[in-house]
Amino acid sequence: MARIVVIGAGMGAMACAARLAVAGHRVTVYERDETYGGAVRRFERDGFAFDTGPGLLPLPAVYRDLFLKTGKEPLEDLVELVQVDPAARHVFADGTRVDLPNASRAGVVAALDGTLGAGAGQRWGDFLVRAREAWDRTRRPLLEEPLWPNWRVLADREPYPSVPHKKLLRTRRASTLAEVGAWELRDERLQELLSSHALAYGLDARTAPASAAVLPYMEHAFGTWYVRGGMRELARAVYERCVRRRVEFVFGAEVTRVVEKDGRAAGVELADGSAVEADTVVAGVDPVLLGSLTDRALDGEGDVASGHAPSDAARFTVLLALRGAREEGAPHRTVVHSPEDQAELDFLTSPGGDLPPRPTVTVFRPGDPALRPDDAHESAVLCATVPVDGGWEDPEKVAHATELMLDAASAAIPDLRERLLWHEVVTPDRTGAVPAPSLAAGGGRFLHPANSTRLPGLYRVGGWSHPGGGLPHAGMSGALVAGLVVEGPEFRGST
Repeated sequence: MARIVVIGAGMGAMACAARLAVAGHRVTVYERDETYGGAVRRFERDGFAFDTGPGLLPLPAVYRDLFLKTGKEPLEDLVELVQVDPAARHVFADGTRVDLPNASRAGVVAALDGTLGAGAGQRWGDFLVRAREAWDRTRRPLLEEPLWPNWRVLADREPYPSVPHKKLLRTRRASTLAEVGAWELRDERLQELLSSHALAYGLDARTAPASAAVLPYMEHAFGTWYVRGGMRELARAVYERCVRRRVEFVFGAEVTRVVEKDGRAAGVELADGSAVEADTVVAGVDPVLLGSLTDRALDGEGDVASGHAPSDAARFTVLLALRGAREEGAPHRTVVHSPEDQAELDFLTSPGGDLPPRPTVTVFRPGDPALRPDDAHESAVLCATVPVDGGWEDPEKVAHATELMLDAASAAIPDLRERLLWHEVVTPDRTGAVPAPSLAAGGGRFLHPANSTRLPGLYRVGGWSHPGGGLPHAGMSGALVAGLVVEGPEFRGST
């Protein structure tokens, strides 16, 4: 039985802790905050409750596998998963609205043809077929296996297939997601639809590799799900599974240093001056913070993490307490696209001192009785992707962005201004940056540091490490790190 210290109680860290405890190890989690879940948080006031992190769960199979491998009770015995249908309503800048069915390629094709015109759906459907090819080529190395030592193969080779160009009588290979949209989708609204899937993870379609096509593919192929009672219920279930597996949690305990002895990680020091010995340390923190906790470079020249910084993107969130019941047939999620899409991307990548343009706003309206005081009220959450260092300490900029988001959300929530009781703003300086999933190609700029480090006994877990950000990816990182700790460097991933 090894003594294992886990730094942080995020979703990836807890997923790893539960698996390690089942393998017979003694696991203690040190979390500087007073609760678990990382970005999967909840805000409550006046009988209203809001998810302030992810609003939906893609790829629930990742968490089904976690609960299958760590106990007798399956995930569905502990939380209620609800498949969201439609997956989303999209409101485009020209006022066009389309509801996209959940996990139904034929349904999506029909909806797009019926709304955007004959042929639009077929072009999107053909794109999804090519996106699946990119998914099949990258699924194992990017999601199910530790990062390859020869990761340059992933960085330099674009997995999204070449597309025949009839007029030129040759094929051409897109290098960015924006090129995929321009060459294959053509309709500006389809291009906005494609770009929004990347933007949700803080990616600019103009620079994101064509392999980012896997992001909309994952949603269309595997569906999106909601956890009844709010997404925080998923974090609660994972935490309670850890506790049942005898994982110990110490909250309000900030780790200030990873202790090294005889050339390997040997424990941690805490802010109160105490030291904890360990055979293995698993860190669920961003690479910059982890570097400050160690006395040596964790990555060598040529490694993915060399010069790798956390994401520059974050979420600006507005929580709405509304009087009046949610209207019948209202979608769970509405994406209101920006009328200034290029200016939005420019602000995301180079915020400067200007006031932000109107962003693409995602409106979550779960219609969940657990999130409202009674049936005569409704809670809703507005999210926009913004630069983490966008000057959010400026009250004028925050107020301006909030008004823009409320204006956009009026296209999704009838009579929003008249129904609004109060709103709460959660700015990026409270939540921090949001990491994107790892992507192939792009010269390695869209990969994340390997789970193993150059300090033996020290591992990285969670959205800041391979395979990147997002709830499914965090769960996968937990499985990968547990495999590396239990089986050693010969571990090659799930089968």
